[in-house]
Amino acid sequence: MENTFRTPDTSTVVVGVDGSDTARAAAMWAAGEAVRRDQPLHIVYGADTDGRALYLSAKTTERIRANGRQLLDDTAKAATDAYPGLHVSTEFSRADAAHSLHQAGALHGTIVVGNRGLGGFSSLMLGSVGMDVAAAAKSPVIVVRGIDGAQETGTVLAAVRDEHDLVHARYAAREAQLRKASLRLLHVWNVLESVGEVVSMLDGVDEIAGAHADALRAVTDVVRDEFPGLDVRADAEKSISVAGVLVEASRHADLLVMGGRRVPSALGLARNLGRATHSVLHHAHCPVLLIPRTGSDLGSRS
Repeated sequence: MENTFRTPDTSTVVVGVDGSDTARAAAMWAAGEAVRRDQPLHIVYGADTDGRALYLSAKTTERIRANGRQLLDDTAKAATDAYPGLHVSTEFSRADAAHSLHQAGALHGTIVVGNRGLGGFSSLMLGSVGMDVAAAAKSPVIVVRGIDGAQETGTVLAAVRDEHDLVHARYAAREAQLRKASLRLLHVWNVLESVGEVVSMLDGVDEIAGAHADALRAVTDVVRDEFPGLDVRADAEKSISVAGVLVEASRHADLLVMGGRRVPSALGLARNLGRATHSVLHHAHCPVLLIPRTGSDLGSRS
């Protein structure tokens, strides 16, 4: 693996490029994010030449390397032209894109990916590389969506279910501070699911609604206490589609922050994200920041 600069203990914004327009847009968005955080930007190209070594000639491999290096140089120049003073490094990796980004992100970086690469079928859907990165990452991942022609709303949106989501609620609060934006904590609960789990009588719905309001209030109180200067709004909504409410709410946000769910599954990595998270990553109208869960906060069902 060729490396121009990498400090393992430095918080870094890591972005993947592949020559597609969406990846370039994600790289420029990542550059702006790095400036907001006062962190370096690390641009990665995963050529997957190792995985295809049996099928590639030496000449073809060298051409891929040259093209990849040129893409990295061009992207780095565009980032520094747009943000003078930004510290940019590049990395050409012989591994596949998802593995390369995981390695670069490690535990000390935020990984940024576009919503679709060269192999995608629709600009409305998240590509396979982005989904693999989001599902398996041990560091935060931002899927850049909905930035074409979008106007800033001045709002960071966080999906919150209960106290297990306090980690990414805090993360959302810090993002709101960096943007000088307000924070909206949105708690969405499925009334049919809740009634089915607890009671079947109609008068039980009010009790369930109260429990959900209490769960949101507990998180909101902590965030307001820890971020006293931040404008924090908390809303609870009931719906038969949690993902649908979050996607609609993302129309009015600059960033949506939510936690992933990681549970064993025989159906593939994407299923580890949970149904709601999976759907939001495909259809959100703004960039989505996904915070991986640890063993202590898997109780929340996003």
